[in-house]
Amino acid sequence: MDFIFDTHAHYNDKAFNEDRTKLLDSFTESGILGVINCGTDIEESKNSIALSKEYDFMYCAVGFHPEEIHKANENYLEEIRELSCHKKCVAIGEIGLDYYWVKDNKEEQKRIFTEQVILANKLNLPIIVHSRDAHNDTLDILKKYKPKGVLHCFSGSVEVMKEVLKLGMYIGLGGAVTFKNARVPLDVAKELPLERLLLETDCPYMSPVPMRGKRNQSTYISFVAEKIAEVKNLTKEEVLATANNNAFKLFNIDANL
Repeated sequence: MDFIFDTHAHYNDKAFNEDRTKLLDSFTESGILGVINCGTDIEESKNSIALSKEYDFMYCAVGFHPEEIHKANENYLEEIRELSCHKKCVAIGEIGLDYYWVKDNKEEQKRIFTEQVILANKLNLPIIVHSRDAHNDTLDILKKYKPKGVLHCFSGSVEVMKEVLKLGMYIGLGGAVTFKNARVPLDVAKELPLERLLLETDCPYMSPVPMRGKRNQSTYISFVAEKIAEVKNLTKEEVLATANNNAFKLFNIDANL
């Protein structure tokens, strides 16, 4: 059995509505050590907290995803702060910048991202960062405020990765490393020091080969670890064990729980 910590999931997604309870119940016998379910706005952050209450292995992050910032009212930051006080909340996330889907509100995205980074620093919580087609602006903000955290579903180059590592942050890798044309993700995986690796699904999205086209889930991280092990000349077990320990360390979770 593979032991897995999934550092980025969205089990509140409607894709799990028909069998969410059955699937999550099965994880207690499937080697799942932990799952961080990420918020994308206030409602989904509350839903993530609610889900974390139901399962010992489930943790949550709260925050505003860049695609959802149109929902942020003038009190949004205080709402996130209050939600972050829950005992199962381990991060502020999923937050960041996305210039792929939304291009006409870059300044607003940067403002909301920055405010949430500052809040995370005040709370001494790591951040879970979404960055798509926005690496320069993302790095500028991270370099200025120096939070702890992870660049999730990392899509940047080896050069961008090295800049992230200089900040003491982690790199989250998932299904993309298994894709047919995954040259850059594989280069990143090869060059990334194992002690800075986190594994994730971003489920229900980004299913790895050989599960492409199917709904993603935490047990599929085994395929990701296997591919990373291959390019790093390690065993899958070594990759999983180190990535799991990295997750416990960054998110301040007792590995013995």
